[in-house]
Formats: sequence, structure tokens, C-alpha cells
Amino acid sequence: MRTPAHFSIGQEAVAVGVCAALTAQDVIYSGHRCHAHYLAKGGNLGGLVAELYGREIGCARGRGGSVHLTDMSVGMVASSAILAQTVPVAVGSALAFKMDGSPRVAVTFFGDGAVDEGVFYESLNWAALKRLPVVFVCENNLYATHAPVWIRQPRGTQIYRRAQAFGVPAEKIDGNDVFAVYQSARRAVERCRNGQGPTLIECLTYRWLEHVGPLDDTDRGYRSRRELDSWKRRDPVKLAARQLGALLTPAAIRQFETEIGEEIAKAVAEGKQAPWPDPRDLLRHVY
Repeated sequence: MRTPAHFSIGQEAVAVGVCAALTAQDVIYSGHRCHAHYLAKGGNLGGLVAELYGREIGCARGRGGSVHLTDMSVGMVASSAILAQTVPVAVGSALAFKMDGSPRVAVTFFGDGAVDEGVFYESLNWAALKRLPVVFVCENNLYATHAPVWIRQPRGTQIYRRAQAFGVPAEKIDGNDVFAVYQSARRAVERCRNGQGPTLIECLTYRWLEHVGPLDDTDRGYRSRRELDSWKRRDPVKLAARQLGALLTPAAIRQFETEIGEEIAKAVAEGKQAPWPDPRDLLRHVY
């Protein structure tokens, strides 16, 4: 794989919890760390893997790579590596839904670094002014690349309170608890469908791997092994499995893991064997 890849490992509960509260007709937008959002919304796994390999059967036909995932059939509209770019675009979708009298909802996923961009505040202001059906989901993993939030924002800053300044309902939750995320998202989506306007959810979470790539980066000096290990003890997947223990046996969970592993292996094998894009199509879909 030659595409840069920003993995969502450690942050899965946010994507799953939010998307569980949505319908296929609702739409989501994401940033560079978009794999979990794409899959949680129902994006085709084979399309994701083939896109990472740059193949013609990829979800963006091998032209977008890791940070430009799309599956319009399930409402995964777009993701982009430009910080906060898809925040106003999601607000635009919400405006269209309101103008059409549609009950659909738009969701924009972004990291804590995106709230340092001016367009984030312009989008909040417009969404609040027009009472648009949009949910702002901030995945606060404490770092923008290598810069921690405490050197980028004034002491005592709370991201969710910035939304409250615009009269937008907002709350800060445990982003590693998929059930807490779902309940928060469900309330936000209901407000949207009832014409009550936007909501912001700040989800505290943590990425396990380097900013971009598959490696451990605790040797780079900006975060410690102790900090990473403390978050790994709150693995959102294991937390969810423990909470489901009353409903599922260990054997059932192992069966899920086996089936998922087989599905992934199949997607990887097919992605590796798929054809490359034809160079003659280089300018197709370019506007």
C-alpha cells in the first residue's frame, strides 16, 4: 500500500456509536482519519481495502487513497485531508435537507485540531442561525499530529463549551464507551428530526498509532508509553465486549471475530488481485 493511512485504531467507539443512531438516508462526512466512519456507516469493506491498494474496484476507483473514502449508497458522502474542510460541507447538506423539508440528518466527524480553524465557527454559527439538522462530532484524541491540545488552546478550554456560546446544545462524553456515544448521538439526531437544530458532541478518545502510518511513535517525544498504555487499558472494543457479556457468550464473541477475520482476509486477497486504473481514464470525474 502506497497511500498514507491515518488509522482509527483506539477510536472505533465514536464512529460505531454515532452511525448506529443514523439511517441509511442520513449522510456523514469525515476528515483524514475516516476508516472507522466509512465502515460504521455501512461502507463496503472490499471497496475500502481496494482503495488502499489504489485499485480500480476501490470505493474511489483507486484515485483517492486512504483519506478520500466514499460510498454514496450508504450515505458516506466524502472525507478529506484538508483540516475542517468537510465541516461546512456537512452544514450545506443539512441546509439542503431543511429546504427540501426532508427528515434527513447530516453528521460531520472531525478532530480537536479542526476546532482551531475559523471555518468551524462559521459553520456552527450558520447551523445555529438556521436551526439546521446537523450533528458536529468532535473526536478529541488530545493531539493534532504531534501538538497536544494544551499547547494549542488556552488553559481551561473546553471544546463543547465553544458550541454552547452559539446556543448550540453540546456535551462532553466518554468516546471509548460505544453505548454512551450511541445514547448521546440518538438524542442529537432526534433533536435534528424534530426541527430543533444542531448539536455538538465532544468525544474523549485516543489514537493508538502514529498520526499517519501503522507504527508505534512513543519514541518521538511528544507522548509517553505510560500515557498510551493507560488508554489501551480502555480499549473500546474490549469494553464493549465486556458490557455485552450478559447477552453473548465468549464462544459467540470468538465466532464474530473469526467471521470478521475471514471477511477481511477475503477483501485483502481480492484487493491485491484487482486491476490498476487505466491511465487513459486519468481525467474522468475531474471537474
